[in-house]
Amino acid sequence: MLQPTVRRTWAPRGQTPIHYSWDRRDRLSVISAISVSPRRHKLGLYFDMQDANIRADDFGAFAAELLNHFPRGVILILDRWMVHRSGVKRLGKRFGRRVDTEWLPAYAPELNPVEQVWNYSKYSQLSNFIPDDIDHLAYMLDTSLTEQAGQQNLLRSFFQCPRLKV
Repeated sequence: MLQPTVRRTWAPRGQTPIHYSWDRRDRLSVISAISVSPRRHKLGLYFDMQDANIRADDFGAFAAELLNHFPRGVILILDRWMVHRSGVKRLGKRFGRRVDTEWLPAYAPELNPVEQVWNYSKYSQLSNFIPDDIDHLAYMLDTSLTEQAGQQNLLRSFFQCPRLKV
């Protein structure tokens, strides 16, 4: 959202930092996936942004794009968001055996490494950031996610929180 994620920061003694922003409701919806190469254990980060809420068709388009990168197929490990549940049914009909699905337990975001991607972007790289408009937010978020995608050690660290082995 265009509202800043306010975090603690440093300032000279007696000079409280002040954020000037206004109540704006514009938002971006972002979908992402972390891939793990079965042989080399190389990690990849894929994402897509749009200015409307993500729906089952958008999830299906994103998964189809992933399948373009992985012609042998994918195993999708998903949370139980309704968009994922309805989107997987459509994917199964469209791609058959190229898509296998595993479900995370309900209400367990701490087991999802992709949640760590969002935590890192939101609370580390973009904390206290006040965008000028939605395009500025999209640019900075794209920069943040692209930077994360290039850092293997950082992506591996996202699997440490849920204690998953890569």
